[in-house]
Amino acid sequence: MIRQPELTTLCYIEKDGKYLMLHRVKKEQDINKDKYIGVGGHFEYGESPDECLMREVKEETGLTLLSYKSRGIVTFIYGDAAKPEERIVEYMHLYTADEYEGELIDCDEGELIWIDKSLVYNLPIWEGDKIFFRLLEEREDYFSLKLVYSQTDELIDVEIK
Repeated sequence: MIRQPELTTLCYIEKDGKYLMLHRVKKEQDINKDKYIGVGGHFEYGESPDECLMREVKEETGLTLLSYKSRGIVTFIYGDAAKPEERIVEYMHLYTADEYEGELIDCDEGELIWIDKSLVYNLPIWEGDKIFFRLLEEREDYFSLKLVYSQTDELIDVEIK
């Protein structure tokens, strides 16, 4: 039986030339363990991408977004290519935000840290994240990015539209 795709959101909140990053250090069973990512998560049943974004940002940061923009869709495929029915497919709606209200809270998934945009590429992040960071910097239009990873987490294929 083929697995159903996962639906997620991810947001990079911007302030003073920095992104709010989540250093995923608090959960042992975490595909993003020890990596830096944005904030977001899985859709709840019946949620739109925007509703998921707002809920996840509030849950993980305590912040309420006042201004955000949908920047693209990122399709992740990972797992054993020899067993396609077991591979994980994830459709991630990627956002940036530049206006919010509230105060940061402690996140149970990791540490929230403001990181200078110029330093992001030096952090432990996924290889594919470097591609969408470049797209966020260079493009204003909505983009579609497909990232295929091997079962050993090596980026093996990239498609950009």
